[in-house]
Amino acid sequence: METVKCLIIGGGPAGYTAAIYASRADLSPVVYEGIQPGGQLTTTTDIENYPGFENGISGQLLMDTMKAQAVRLGADIRTGAVTEADLSKRPFKIVIDGSKEIFAETLIIATGATAKYLGLPSEIKYRGLGVSACATCDGFFYRKKKVAVVGGGDTACEEATYLAGLCKKVYMIVRRDVLRASEAMQERVRNTENIEILWNCNTQEVLGDEYGVTGARLLRKDGEVFDIAVDGFFLAIGHHPNSELFSQWVAVDKEGYIVTDGKTAKTNVEGVFAAGDVQDPLYRQAITAAASGCRAALDAEKFLKMQ
Repeated sequence: METVKCLIIGGGPAGYTAAIYASRADLSPVVYEGIQPGGQLTTTTDIENYPGFENGISGQLLMDTMKAQAVRLGADIRTGAVTEADLSKRPFKIVIDGSKEIFAETLIIATGATAKYLGLPSEIKYRGLGVSACATCDGFFYRKKKVAVVGGGDTACEEATYLAGLCKKVYMIVRRDVLRASEAMQERVRNTENIEILWNCNTQEVLGDEYGVTGARLLRKDGEVFDIAVDGFFLAIGHHPNSELFSQWVAVDKEGYIVTDGKTAKTNVEGVFAAGDVQDPLYRQAITAAASGCRAALDAEKFLKMQ
């Protein structure tokens, strides 16, 4: 059995930033990175919208650098995934990899959210080589090129209109004959000349070569199979917050995102804080995740001082 002042679950920008701030506050944070150290950013090639890197930086290098900074300041970063949790009382009981028990005076949940994919082998093959789940992150790399967006809801419409401002052509691949988006978002799509909606279509395969995505093979509801030529393939069919292990105790919204109190990282459980995409259904950016990691650590520090 081990007891720690501050346990951080998750190794993305929120978790690492929380570790940096918690270390500087002498909270001796222990971080468990989970099954994907570095989080979703490690699947992104180049990041050009994170401040401080004039020429951009790879997602993997950014996460490696954040981790190294946290370690240098004293964070204890470990490999392992949470398999059980009991947040009914302090110290909170967390089980790692089904066996190791840790008791935490404060807990920062930074487990992120997982983008929903179609489940195609070719989609996995070209992830980071033209397949993306974040138009804001990666759209810049497809300026004056053709791209496709999968989805028919508000997120898909928003991503499509954003990309339309950068790209030569945007195809929306919609599996039904209507959009599920709000009327306002539908109107924006209809009024954007370089967006073409491909109705009643499902993606059979993402096409590509050694350099990345070159197109997509689609199946229309009437049985027609046809290819489109695109350089980028964007998924906009939603995200799934990784909150299941904690939702018995912490409040979550209807989508499963952890609910925090106002501008703080506080959850409804005293001593438990949430940071990053697991509590952010709106922005889901590296910079906003890092900022919320900062808030979580500062909130945890203040909480412990008041005990």
